[in-house]
Amino acid sequence: MKVPEHIAIILDGNGRWAKSKGMPRNYGHTVGAKTVEVICEDAYHMGVKYLTLYAFSTENWNRPANEVEALMKLLKNYLKTCLKRANSNNMRVRVLGDISKLEEDFQKKIIELEEATKENTGLNLQIALNYGSRDEMIRAIRKMVKDHDEGKLTAQEMTEEVFEGYLDTKGIPDPDLLIRTSGEQRLSNYLLWQLAYSEFYFTDIPWPEFSKEELEKAIEAYNKRDRRYGGVKEEA
Repeated sequence: MKVPEHIAIILDGNGRWAKSKGMPRNYGHTVGAKTVEVICEDAYHMGVKYLTLYAFSTENWNRPANEVEALMKLLKNYLKTCLKRANSNNMRVRVLGDISKLEEDFQKKIIELEEATKENTGLNLQIALNYGSRDEMIRAIRKMVKDHDEGKLTAQEMTEEVFEGYLDTKGIPDPDLLIRTSGEQRLSNYLLWQLAYSEFYFTDIPWPEFSKEELEKAIEAYNKRDRRYGGVKEEA
C-alpha cells in the first residue's frame, strides 16, 4: 500500500462528540488534542512525511468567548509539551497562519518551537493556527506587491512557483490527501491553493474517535484513486 507523503486533516467534531457524551464542548477539544498526539505517532510510523492539521481557523474567533479562551489555553499547553515530544521523536514543527493576532507570549512560544525543531528530520508537523486560506493568499499578495514596489520582483516574474514561495507553506509539498472527520464535506477555507490536486476523504467518525485504523481506511481509499487522471481506478 502506497502511503501519501503529505496528509492534511480537518479536525472536526470535537464539540459535537462531547455533547453526545453529555459533556461540555471543551472536553471534546481536550480529548481531540490527545488524538493529535496519537495520530502523529501513527502517521510517522506508517511512513507519512508531512502532516498538516487545522487547529484554529480565522473564523473560529466567532465562537463563544469561553470556548475560544479554552481553545487558546489548550493550544498553549499543547505547544509546551510539543517541544519535548518533538525533540524525542525527531519531529519538526511549523505553524501556519497569522500569529501576529495571538498574545505576545504565545507568539514567542511558537517561534521558539519552530527554531528548536528546525533541524529535526522525522515527521514534519504543520499546525494551522489562526489560519484561513483566503487570508494567507491576501497576505502573500501584499508581500509580492511590496517586493514589486521595491524593485525586487517584476510582473513577468509572478508565476505560480513564485507565488507559492510567499505562502505559509513555503518549502512544503502540497498534500496528497485531505481527510475531514465528523461527516462534513467542505474545505472551510483550508489550504485552498495547496489542495488543488489532492484527493479528498470524508468520514463520519468524529475527531476524538479517529484512530490508526481510521487513518488506514483513508489511505486505502487513497490507493483506489487514479492519481494520473482522477477518479477511481478501474479493476484489473
